[in-house]
Parts: sequence; structure tokens; C-alpha cells
Amino acid sequence: MAAKTLIVIPTYDERENVKEMAKAVLEIVPEVNILFADDNSPDGTGRLEDELAAADSRIFVMHREAKEGLGRAYTAGFKWALEHGYELICEMDCDFSHDPKALPSLLAAAEDADLVIGSRYSGGIRVMNWPMSRLLLSTGAGVYVRLVTGMPIFDPTGGFKCFHRKVLEAIELDQIRSNGYSFQIEMNHEAWTRGYKIVEVPIVFEDRRAGYSKMKMNIATEAFLMVLKLWYRNGFRRSPKVKQRPE
Repeated sequence: MAAKTLIVIPTYDERENVKEMAKAVLEIVPEVNILFADDNSPDGTGRLEDELAAADSRIFVMHREAKEGLGRAYTAGFKWALEHGYELICEMDCDFSHDPKALPSLLAAAEDADLVIGSRYSGGIRVMNWPMSRLLLSTGAGVYVRLVTGMPIFDPTGGFKCFHRKVLEAIELDQIRSNGYSFQIEMNHEAWTRGYKIVEVPIVFEDRRAGYSKMKMNIATEAFLMVLKLWYRNGFRRSPKVKQRPE
């Protein structure tokens, strides 16, 4: 992998996971860099990340003043990546629900795609240790997004992804206001309507090993409304604004 690559990992109260996550990522893809974007975790996650960064030049830390949501953390991380010249910018959770072992597959797929999504639902369902209610909410969200927007993605809410910098440069990141599930949907939709090539790579998703979930009901409500806004934003079309861009 020749492209300069950054893995953006937002954290909030992930002290139990952050050290093992950094170790796992850098063992599997030692040529990448990691940016932890910490939202002033009260459990000391940020201080531990500083220690990891001091010990390994491939690790960087962004300290944010307060918990503003996943979308804001990712947007800040994306801007940092663009400012520092990265060509491939990946995003993943710190709780091991996104297996670092899947990173080589995502990066390989990025050779022929503009945005790669680690998909829980492409070609079947590969989710472990989730209650049926949450699985139905997640799969139902995917059906809803496809029906309303026409976007042909099986896992539009998935957060294990890899962007080429040209995609992030084309999207007006300051105009992305959504968080949670809706952030992932909006970013996919912005890339799709601009004609960028999106590929889904099958992954196995396992619920977090440690810590606690930050999932709230208002996140699902926000996603429901955001899909309608995206449909309106695209002129009520169920197709991209432009044809797929050339390779």
C-alpha cells in the first residue's frame, strides 16, 4: 500500500480499549498512521492516548473540548487528515466492533473505488451479539434509505469506511451537521450524488468488548429525518446528480 493512509478513531470513555486497538491496528497495517479524536473523556482516555503517541510516531491525538457527537469528531479528523496530506482516510470505532483484521481488505478495495464501506449486510447478515431489536432497527434503516433515496448501499449506517481524499475534498465538511447513524448516511449520499464509486466489502461486526454503548434513541430519529432531507436535497431524485466519475 503506497498511499499515505490515516485511520481516524473517535474516542469517548474508551480507556479500556484504546491501547489494544492501537496495538492491533499497527500490527496488521504497520504502514498506516492513527489519529485518535478524543472528546475530553472523563475517564482519562486522552491522557493514555498522549502516552501512546509519545511512544510511537505513527500515533497522533486530537483533543476536543467537549462531547459533540460522532459526526463532529469525524469531521474534525477528516479536516486534520486533509491538512496533513493523507491520500486514504479511514474511519472506525475504538470498541473492536470493527475488527482491525478487515483493514487490509478495505485498503485493497480502495485501489479501485473512491469510498469503501465495511458492510455488515452485503451478501448476508454478519452481526454478532446484538439483540434482535437493534438488528431489526439497523437492517430496517438500510431498507428505508434505499427506498427513499435510491442509494444502492446495503449498509448505509456502517461506520467502518475508507475515503479517498478527493471525496472528502469535494464534500463541504462544514455543511455536514448530522451525527450518529445519520452522519454515515449523509456522507455516503454526498459521495454517491457526486458520482464517486462506492464499494461494499463484507465484514463481521461484533458488539463492543468493553466500555458502554453511546447509542441513543434520538440518533435513530435524527437518521429518519435526515433521509427525507437528503431526498429533498437531491431534488427528489433517486439517482446521482452526475454520472459516475471516470477512474
